[in-house]
Amino acid sequence: MSAELFFYKAIRLGLFGFWILAMLTQSPLAKATPFPIVTHTSRVTIVYNPNAAKLDSIAAHLLALDIERVTTVKPKVITDLSKASGNIIAIGPIQSTLILKLVSQQSLFQRKLQGQWECFGMTVVEKPLASISKALVITGSDSRGTAYGVFTLSEKLGVSPWYWWADVPVKQNRELIIQQDEYVSSPPSVKYRGIFINDEDWGLQPWAAKTFEPETADIGPKTYAKVFELLLRLKANLIWPAMHPSTKPFYTIPGNKEVADAYELIVGTSHAEPMLRNNVREWDKKSMGDFNYITNKSAIYRYWESRVKEAGATNVMYTIGMRGVHDSGMEGVKDPKEAVPLIEQIFADQRGLFQKYINPDATKVPQVFTLYKEVLEVYANGLKVPNDVTLIWPDDNYGYIHQLSNAEEANRPGGSGVYYHASYWGRPHDYLWLSTTHPALIREEMTKAYATKANQVWVVNVGDIKPGEYDLQLFMDMAYRVDPFLDSQYSKQHLQNWVRCLFGDQFATTISGALWDYYQLAFERKPEFMGWSQTEPTTPIKPLTAYNHHFFGDQAQRRLDRYSELENVVKAIGLKLPVQQRDSYYQLVEYPVVCASLMNKKFLYRDKAYRYAEQGRISAQQYATLSKQAYEAIGKETTYFNQQLVKGKWREMMSMHPRDLPVYALPSYNFNQKSARQDWQVIPEGYSKADSGNNAPLMLPRFDRWNKQRYFIDVFLCRDAQLPFSVTQSANWIKVSQRQGTLSSKEGQSDCRLWVDIDWDKAPNQVLSGFVKIVGGSHEMTIAIEANNAPTPDLNGYTGFVEAAGFIAIDATSGTTFTNNKADKWEVVEGVGAAGKALEAMPLSVEATTPLADTALIRTYPAVTYNFYTFHASPADFTIYTLPTFPLNNNQDMRYAVSIDGGNLTVLTFKTVGRTEEWKQNVLSNSAFRTLKQASLPGGKHTLTIYRIDPGVILDRIFINLGVEQAYYGPVPESAHGSLK
Repeated sequence: MSAELFFYKAIRLGLFGFWILAMLTQSPLAKATPFPIVTHTSRVTIVYNPNAAKLDSIAAHLLALDIERVTTVKPKVITDLSKASGNIIAIGPIQSTLILKLVSQQSLFQRKLQGQWECFGMTVVEKPLASISKALVITGSDSRGTAYGVFTLSEKLGVSPWYWWADVPVKQNRELIIQQDEYVSSPPSVKYRGIFINDEDWGLQPWAAKTFEPETADIGPKTYAKVFELLLRLKANLIWPAMHPSTKPFYTIPGNKEVADAYELIVGTSHAEPMLRNNVREWDKKSMGDFNYITNKSAIYRYWESRVKEAGATNVMYTIGMRGVHDSGMEGVKDPKEAVPLIEQIFADQRGLFQKYINPDATKVPQVFTLYKEVLEVYANGLKVPNDVTLIWPDDNYGYIHQLSNAEEANRPGGSGVYYHASYWGRPHDYLWLSTTHPALIREEMTKAYATKANQVWVVNVGDIKPGEYDLQLFMDMAYRVDPFLDSQYSKQHLQNWVRCLFGDQFATTISGALWDYYQLAFERKPEFMGWSQTEPTTPIKPLTAYNHHFFGDQAQRRLDRYSELENVVKAIGLKLPVQQRDSYYQLVEYPVVCASLMNKKFLYRDKAYRYAEQGRISAQQYATLSKQAYEAIGKETTYFNQQLVKGKWREMMSMHPRDLPVYALPSYNFNQKSARQDWQVIPEGYSKADSGNNAPLMLPRFDRWNKQRYFIDVFLCRDAQLPFSVTQSANWIKVSQRQGTLSSKEGQSDCRLWVDIDWDKAPNQVLSGFVKIVGGSHEMTIAIEANNAPTPDLNGYTGFVEAAGFIAIDATSGTTFTNNKADKWEVVEGVGAAGKALEAMPLSVEATTPLADTALIRTYPAVTYNFYTFHASPADFTIYTLPTFPLNNNQDMRYAVSIDGGNLTVLTFKTVGRTEEWKQNVLSNSAFRTLKQASLPGGKHTLTIYRIDPGVILDRIFINLGVEQAYYGPVPESAHGSLK
């Protein structure tokens, strides 16, 4: 590990305490030197240059407050070095007169910082002046670099960047002494790093207007000062301000611009706001006319001109080009091709304004062009963007980057960047409530961007900031220092490090594990998507989710159980944490995990109410009650967040129904209870509605000794009754979870789930038949059992997967053999996908892929082969699931090739264009799939081989259907595999 990486790891791990011993060495320029900040007998003085930038003063005073938070002692902050004595902390850029009085101008330390972008250094200077014992010099190549150094020290002392925004408590120490080596940071991995505050209507705006900044009644300078402090503590430098109709435009609120200037935050605007203009609130069609550059050019030109004159060139970044008034296509053109010459003329006019009012050389003015939605189509039609302008590649709003630079674009002087969503309003469905974008997906997509030279600008849409704290932290840590994230295994470690910094060592592993599972469950289906409804246009929630309640071990119940376990874990830890940590823990862990669980319970219990009513179960009404209770519990949690948490500090911040979409409402429970002829009934796993209509015998799916299945039988009341029942089995090799029980009309007692499996040591070596009999009153039910324990010589020593009751489920990383070339390969990527890891086609080359005319050539490509075994001849559907990623650039595709038993190759692609129905379903489920049908597959040994073609394809899982008629959603637990006997 490099010394610099150790430095950041030490901070993230929270290596602080009575003595601060994190070693900050990058080179042996000077040995570690103890530096007392506060002791029983002394306290440090903070000095900054009075003629320096305002940010130096801000950083100095914030550092004094941070030291006070740790020690209760607030150091003096002065601007006159001659009045300082004892130990001092000197703050300022490397070229400032203050720093040059303390550090040699020709030292290696000074030379390393000179001329760099946002770098900082720390060093302890012994007796620099007669009156000064020691000076801790915190200096930067520029003012922001200096501030990053100051806040690095603050974090090292134990003040989290989230001390205010998430109420993370500061561990107090009466004495504070650090051990400081001479250290110089490297430039940030990404030059411009920031956030877009968006869709603020239900959180940040009402909170600022009514709770935090009522004097402005909006998101004003007081709020932005807190935002900017957070961004600097996270080593960010860019803001796209809030811009919805609910919020006054940034430049129209007195003080906003001045605060941005003071904190030296670069102000830009989103893809929908050219030239730092908020069209939604600033363009008045009645007085200014149509927002049409063909028919109303002079008015629009004056509109842009006035903002350029007002904003100037200092700490601003101009979005150029033009769209409609608000996130819509530009007016006056029929199609993307017709838009090309008009936008090119707009570029020229806008850059003319820069030349006139800012710099005769327009290339010196930071400019971006965001290729969002229809603008990407315009660009594809030949739009010429000036070479110095940064191309901003967007994701598809759901975390998958649409397109990145090809080889030619990667070498443009203006470079490229990414606009990424961790929160979104729009079709197919919003996700504005909880922050659930998977950290491993963010890592995967953003390191892919970095690998293709998209390192000029990274902006993340974080909605209201809360509750997206961790995704924001992750994004900014990656943008500042991407190196550790290039290893996919670092995703989990980063989350654990963050949790450890916030809550200490004792529960760090458990809390981070719970959060990881929270993200993993949401990756399968976000809480906001559980209604199976859509928006734009808004549709009602579906009567049922797609989860299977009657097969695959009861998919729905397994999900409910996982969420219940998470709830129990996070609530139990919350009670064990010190009182001072509980508010922070509730915001960052408990509220999102518990509410995600409750949203799933609301819908999955409603499913059971409807499905069980169809079966005649009296428990249907009980499940409807559980669903309603989950809805009410979300309300209670949200009320607590807004009303009681931190004594009402976050009042109006959290909404449980943004945009009042149907998914947030209380579902209806208008189900019809099926009448029954008996007091009780039995339904075994796998028994379908169709089976009931055909009067098919009751039977569990087939067992086999390789997969060692465990199936359930539900015994339930159909009428109010008190029913003792008994369970017997026909043979001692059949195991049932209980032999007797009593059903009651009391809540929670009208159903009983029996689990059946096989004692393979007692089972004869043959295909077995048997039954389980359930007797209650004068009624009895028999469920047939079949189990395969026959000797199968073909499977002795066989390495591969074995059919399980008509299907085989395979995780993509469980390949039997891999055939990789030195450069090209299928590579395991940790964290992403249904199983928590997947296979990615590597390397991420930006070179164009060629059309495939020669299948013989494909067979030389890297391949992964899966051995599998079937017990009978049948048709077979091979469904291959990938993550719904996009081609790296416009010269590539999303292809792979498939061969069964070494036969013909089939090339498949899952590339989607635009907002098709397929794309919508892909992003709602975080999966894309293609199915290859085989009319007849004989029983026996087989192989499935998948060949790598295009880079960036991520194989997730495979499902081979050999006759299963039951539907499923998401992953099915992997079938048995390995070296079999």
